[in-house]
Amino acid sequence: MGGISIWQLAIVGILVVLLFGRGKISELMGDVAKGIKSFKKGMKDDDDDAIDTARTERVASDNVVVDGPAEPIDVTPQKERDSA
Repeated sequence: MGGISIWQLAIVGILVVLLFGRGKISELMGDVAKGIKSFKKGMKDDDDDAIDTARTERVASDNVVVDGPAEPIDVTPQKERDSA
């Protein structure tokens, strides 16, 4: 009671085919497939752009020019430096 049976689905399917025709339904499915392909391509392009941006930022940060060895930094706590 209240559920959709296989016969009801079959009748709806037959009505859809009669109203729209087989050509129109296949054309609709083709348009849906093109939309999905376009969406996937757009998502892939966005991922590629993000990867390229990350690579560019990494390469830019790797190009640090240092004139010589860095001065050592004293990391001894202040109390120990004062007592020494």
